[in-house]
Order: sequence, then structure tokens, then C-alpha cells
Amino acid sequence: MEIWKMSEEIKPAYGLVQINITNQAEFMERYAQHVFPILAKWGIEMIAGSDTPVTKEGTFKGNWSAVLRFPSMALAEEWYVSDDYAPYRDIRINELTDSGSLVFVQGM
Repeated sequence: MEIWKMSEEIKPAYGLVQINITNQAEFMERYAQHVFPILAKWGIEMIAGSDTPVTKEGTFKGNWSAVLRFPSMALAEEWYVSDDYAPYRDIRINELTDSGSLVFVQGM
């Protein structure tokens, strides 16, 4: 039985976000309110986001988790280093969180 059938069509990619925000109000003011319009501009959807993720395996010490849907892996990679997003990425990493991860996963 064939479970996975790969094709030449462009597949979406997903960004798995796990971060520990140090100040929620400052995060919203300096990051989120600016990044949401950038996501929309690039055709990126936040399909899930929560400050109460449920960890079933392993350890997660953050206070925010999200899933982003990108039109393609190529666009995800391009967005991450884009002039639109890079300044906010740097603020998030260096000033607004004390730990976290962002993982891109190819969709099926």
C-alpha cells in the first residue's frame, strides 16, 4: 500500500516555534504587532499559537508555541533572512526572549 506519494508540485512548509518570552507586553509592542503584517505580506499563515502548549514528550520550558504555514520551503528560507523580517528576528532573539527554537519542516 502506497502511503506517501511525492509529486513535483510545490509543497507548503511549516515553522515550528517554541520560545520563552521575557516580557509579554514588550513582545507584543516591539515584535508581534510588526511581524503579523509582514507574515501576511509574504503569504504566511499562523495556523496555531498558544501560551499554554501541552508537552507530551520531552521538555519544553518556553511560554509561547506556534505553527506557521509557508507557501514553500524556499519562501520560508527567503523570508527568514529578508530585509522585512531580519530586524525583528534579531530583536526577538537578542532582546525579547531568553531561549527558543524555530524549525522549518517540509510539508507533504
